[in-house]
Amino acid sequence: MARSGELARHWRYAELPGVDLLRARYIRKTFVRHTHENFVIAAISDGVEVFHHRGADQYAGAGMLALVNPDTPHTGRAGVPEGWRYGAVYPSPEVVAAIAAETTSIRGNPGFTGPVLDDPYTVGLVHRILRAADEGNALAADTLLRIAVTRLLRLNGGPLPQRVVRTAGGRAAARARAVLEERMAEPPTLNDLAGDLGTSPFALLRAFRDAYGLPPHAWLTDARVRRARLLLDAGTAPAEAAVAVGFTDQPHLNRHFARIVGVPPGAYQRERKNVQDAEQAPALRSGTWQNRPFQK
Repeated sequence: MARSGELARHWRYAELPGVDLLRARYIRKTFVRHTHENFVIAAISDGVEVFHHRGADQYAGAGMLALVNPDTPHTGRAGVPEGWRYGAVYPSPEVVAAIAAETTSIRGNPGFTGPVLDDPYTVGLVHRILRAADEGNALAADTLLRIAVTRLLRLNGGPLPQRVVRTAGGRAAARARAVLEERMAEPPTLNDLAGDLGTSPFALLRAFRDAYGLPPHAWLTDARVRRARLLLDAGTAPAEAAVAVGFTDQPHLNRHFARIVGVPPGAYQRERKNVQDAEQAPALRSGTWQNRPFQK
């Protein structure tokens, strides 16, 4: 059920492939430490969001952007009692790389150099992208996305460092990640995993956290939610998706999914179905989504 006053919509627009979209107002919502496969470009309209990023709390208020690169662990919570309201676009690394190659001089994998940017103009662009997607204006949505990403990269962009596994601990962490991906539904214990890799549990724990920013169990939860999203996108029922990725039942999926994605899996899947059916739900159009509560 929705907490009083908290609203969110997480969706895709078929004419913006490789981009997720979000509008939300959160008050007591807390996002656990997690990652995204895509970039996060969150434009704050009201209130303050606090998110822990690379060892420090970052504060993004009205007129500011919270920017997170792919596979970068971070959290999220309200920084003021009234919470925060924002719109966000989540372009894939491929989308950002294509825009960067055409409009910037960045070489290598492009990304954001800082997690917070005070730029009301781009905040406005993000909300215009969401409005264009709501209205089915593909030309405007695509154009505004390219302008926004280009501006952000020019103001706050650069090449992302390459992750190179050199140490024995790093190699063990990479092998452990591969095992967890393969055995997601029935993972080994930390002790068994370390034993199979020829290391100790605490050594593996340290190496894994150093390599991926999360301990193995938290990384596994994150990975399960990512895979559940793919299953939901393909039409798998939430209860079946929960079991397939290793959660005990759908309530466990619901809890973890909402704490990472921001909406329950049922609501998430319904929006995907709307895209697949090429339909725009009238109750979710711009100007009316704010009155729609969370749905399971």
